[in-house]
Amino acid sequence: MEKSNYGGALQRPIDSGFGAASTTEEVISGIDLNGKTAIVTGGYTGIGLETVKALVSAGATVIVPAKNIEKARSALAGIANVELDTIDLADSRSVDAFASAFIASGRSLHLLINNAGIMWAPLLRDERGNELQLSTNYLGHFQLTSRLWSALVKASGARVINVSSWGHHFAPVSFDDPNFVTREYETLLAYGQSKTAVTLFSLELDNRGRAADVRSYAVHPGIVVETDLSRNLSKEDLQKFGALDENYRAINDPSKGLKTLSQGASTTVWCATAPTLKTIGGVYCEDADIAELDGVNADGSPEVIDAGAMRGVAKYALNEESAKLLWTLSEKLAGVPFLIPQKD
Repeated sequence: MEKSNYGGALQRPIDSGFGAASTTEEVISGIDLNGKTAIVTGGYTGIGLETVKALVSAGATVIVPAKNIEKARSALAGIANVELDTIDLADSRSVDAFASAFIASGRSLHLLINNAGIMWAPLLRDERGNELQLSTNYLGHFQLTSRLWSALVKASGARVINVSSWGHHFAPVSFDDPNFVTREYETLLAYGQSKTAVTLFSLELDNRGRAADVRSYAVHPGIVVETDLSRNLSKEDLQKFGALDENYRAINDPSKGLKTLSQGASTTVWCATAPTLKTIGGVYCEDADIAELDGVNADGSPEVIDAGAMRGVAKYALNEESAKLLWTLSEKLAGVPFLIPQKD
């Protein structure tokens, strides 16, 4: 019987042959995705767009559900085998509409890459009252995955890749007040909570789904300036964070986690396609390999972050009890049951 990654039981590098400087071109080399269908949320900008390009280059058909359809159409122009649709991950009706249309198509879903996300957001809420970073980064993807589950099972060997972040170190999930109703809102604490939720979800999804041959992975891309995540920050803020040099140019130093778009997307692509992961799931990955456990926590402040030390996954993001509690909480907050039949 395969082991789960509860408590980090499988959380150790496997010498993938890749590293921090590896690109999508390198990790996709030799991979054949002809006949495979993938969905990549946020696949029209930043790391998501690089992911789409890599999957298409290997022969996959990629569906990109987008909130801004015109921006997506422009970004994806000229890329073959890409289909566009609309989705707003913070709108439950929009998520249901997209998923229902895909299920009605009768297609199998081989790869679901839950990539879209926001960061540095002020306190905002979706129509259900959920804090917007939690809603967009996690709950919308929880709902989407649940609605697409039958198509994933139909693929007989599907993978779900959830883009997390080292930022999960900023905060565990607050089960008492996940939506900042009574506690003071701090944007990085909210972001950290959402990414811890993503990691716990990946852990529990793999544990529940592997009997149906659906494996799940959490991914830390690294620090990539050329994404929309930093749109709410000034150049001075990014410079203070260590991502820009004195001339406000992006610093590329993979050894410190400062990556190009292709380097940032490489771990997502590796998790989606690596043959060596066929019997391993529920792990948190970085630098195109399984990450190590890490005991370092931040406090929601950029001043305490050492980019060179941003490695590994916090133990609380792999806790079995928290993963199970989160599943139940997510069903309540998202308003959707996510029942995965278990084999005896």
